[in-house]
Amino acid sequence: MNQQQLQARAQELRQQYESVFAQKLNLDLTRGKPCSEQLALSDALDGILGNDYRCEDGTDSRNYGGIMGIPEARRFAAAYLGTTPERTMVGGNSSLQFMYQIVTSALYHGVRGAASAWSREAAAAGGKVRFLCPSPGYDRHFAICEALDIEMIPVAMNDEGPDMDQIEALVKADPLIKGIWCVPKYANPDGVVYSAAVVSRMAALGKIAGAHFRILWDNAYAEHHLVDNPPELANILALSEAAGTLDNVYVIGSTSKITHAGAGISFIASSEANLKSLADQLIIATIGPDKVNQLRHMRFLKDMPTLRELMQQHRAILQPKFEALLRELEAGLSGKQVNGAALGEWTVPQGGYFVLFNTQPGLADTVVKLTAAAGVKLTPAGSTWPYRKDPANNNIRLAPSFPSLPEISAAMKVFVLCVELASIERALAQ
Repeated sequence: MNQQQLQARAQELRQQYESVFAQKLNLDLTRGKPCSEQLALSDALDGILGNDYRCEDGTDSRNYGGIMGIPEARRFAAAYLGTTPERTMVGGNSSLQFMYQIVTSALYHGVRGAASAWSREAAAAGGKVRFLCPSPGYDRHFAICEALDIEMIPVAMNDEGPDMDQIEALVKADPLIKGIWCVPKYANPDGVVYSAAVVSRMAALGKIAGAHFRILWDNAYAEHHLVDNPPELANILALSEAAGTLDNVYVIGSTSKITHAGAGISFIASSEANLKSLADQLIIATIGPDKVNQLRHMRFLKDMPTLRELMQQHRAILQPKFEALLRELEAGLSGKQVNGAALGEWTVPQGGYFVLFNTQPGLADTVVKLTAAAGVKLTPAGSTWPYRKDPANNNIRLAPSFPSLPEISAAMKVFVLCVELASIERALAQ
């Protein structure tokens, strides 16, 4: 479009925007929460125990103890995470709390006693503990580091996962890099599945990193597929054991987006020595997890085939929502350009909970502000980067799981309008 055409289109879009603004919408695409229909799929959890609180080993789940989790839950977690029951721990509803505990314990108390505390090593070296953060990434991971004053180093993502050349160079050069955050399957927010080559190189990091380096492998979306033939993720636990680096890896999962999000169970797999160290710290804070809820989940989920049947029911609810979101993006933005550049690009995930939209550089915050003023809430611009600083200011995370189909379509029409309006108005101002 020439200048005159741009001005005419901007005026048309501004009129449409004012019309939407007057509707006083209240729509929300901020977080990847399950919708009520998904939560209802697991309502059979309520009352499932029928006053039978005995675990398979005869333990009364109502009592104290059992810091590692009940036996049937550990066996289930092992199958989910790809390891053995002896190398699993099962906790309460929050895998994020498990991750916070892992990092906090390593930072202040050490992974093998006080002498191995990350903070002690950093103080001796006159530096700071640092973490690698594949970006864009999960804002709650970054919040843990920020809260604990751990310096975050962004690492580039590509179609196969994090840039391993960059990661290997960084950990070789800096022994105070003590960890890395990973969402290896349907990564939050770009939907990437780490390639087998990336997973293999990840498993070998313990050989070249500084002492007590840890990989936080948050496999939150392991069974959350949107396609018939989902991609497979290589087993980092098996690869790490073969490489002699099992101590360097924690694999984390939960049922938070499988059963009841606020009342599920979480689980960790790692070396037995790592789990003992973590259990020794946890036992100070709690006498044991909610074993009654663990037992409820095992009576309901039973095994992996049963879980996968449930996940197909989730897919039946979620897939139309992703399709509606992507349809609006395609209809509103596909093929459109300003000054020879596309108005945006977006991911088409095979699973998980998010679509990543990239505006033209420098426009993400403007688009988010425009949509907010028009009654559509989005995750704040920059949230997918450490310290909320997106260097290109172009990433916007879209989460279609919670709203209804009509709400998604309405919200995305506003979003598409705001993307085009922001792009054209900036072009006119330049």
